[in-house]
Amino acid sequence: MTDFQKKLEKYAELAVKVGVNIQKGQTLVINATLDAAEFIRLVVKKAYETGAHNVIVNWSDDAITKTKYELAPDEAFNEYPIWRAKELEDLAEKGAAFMSVISSSPDLLKGINPERIANYQKSAGKALSKYRQAIQSDKVSWTVIAVPSPAWAAMVFPDEPSDKQVEKLWEAIFKAVRVDSENPVEAWKKHDQTLHEKVDYLNKKRYWKLHYKAPGTDLTIELPKNHLWVGAGSINPNGVEFMANMPTEEVFTVPLKTGVNGTVASTKPLSYGGNIIDRFSLTFENGKIVDVKAEEGEEILKRLVNTDEGSQYLGEVALVPHNSPISQSNILFFNTLFDENASNHLAIGSAYSFCIEGGKNMSPEQLKENGLNESITHVDFMIGSSKMDIDGITADGKREPIFKNGNWAF
Repeated sequence: MTDFQKKLEKYAELAVKVGVNIQKGQTLVINATLDAAEFIRLVVKKAYETGAHNVIVNWSDDAITKTKYELAPDEAFNEYPIWRAKELEDLAEKGAAFMSVISSSPDLLKGINPERIANYQKSAGKALSKYRQAIQSDKVSWTVIAVPSPAWAAMVFPDEPSDKQVEKLWEAIFKAVRVDSENPVEAWKKHDQTLHEKVDYLNKKRYWKLHYKAPGTDLTIELPKNHLWVGAGSINPNGVEFMANMPTEEVFTVPLKTGVNGTVASTKPLSYGGNIIDRFSLTFENGKIVDVKAEEGEEILKRLVNTDEGSQYLGEVALVPHNSPISQSNILFFNTLFDENASNHLAIGSAYSFCIEGGKNMSPEQLKENGLNESITHVDFMIGSSKMDIDGITADGKREPIFKNGNWAF
């Protein structure tokens, strides 16, 4: 077995045993593109060996996806298969685990009419809202991981020979998910503990507000009174731990929906709806986005912000030090799964209900009463840099440094 094959096996094992942490008799649902076929076959094998009852793989193909956006009639983007949404809801209710394996080119749909993209995002968001609620309240185990595709690798490593680009991206992914360590499963347990030290500190502090200062950014974010910081591992209702994102370097919580004021500037490109949005800023008043500017992809960004009422507000506040391993690699992945773990970030749209005391068992109305945002979308964007300072402001107005020059101040 080659060194690459060994790492691939370790990665598949990590995805099954740490990512979704599949349990004996459980069903695993995998969403993947054809570019990931070799890896998915390994994941399926590992899942069955670990005791999975059934493994369902939903395939997609980037070439077919793009052809649809180019040639299908406009009406095709105003609908989403109800049977697919119902299937996911049914599987979630029966305790299945869900794995998304992302490979698509970050600018797959460049040049496509933005209205088509926005309409599809909206119709999919509405149809999948019940399923997404299960995901965002940790009712099921789920994970998001990545596998290179030639088109994505070419964007990340444009200066490498074409026959080396995928290999380079594999190396970067293996490093980011700790597959290059001797025992990746143990390495992840240790990493989980490290992030929880930051989580525990912030939860003891109970900050009222966060104040962000950086070039182009002067933003205050009020937090709900009973907010919770979380990081790395999550726990489903059966007490089973899982890792929702691999890699992950963040600790995060929810903002008070109406408590965001000021302007924030992006520091990395955002790949959304098969397009790149770059060098953008958002201005907030009482939580609502009131101004949108972007040098690239402004129309796409404006349509994202106007997806529904909730997409005009924030749903997540995440802290990631500039000296995190992914940031220090100096690789721009053009992929939020990686780039958000190199940078402080925020998310437009829905809030995670587990980021508030008792939130996992609250109704949508109760979450709203507690100041959490609801939306059919959730999109992270990167705002951190080595020039960012963040202060925590206590209920009595006292300021304490949380981040200084892009890194933890405690």
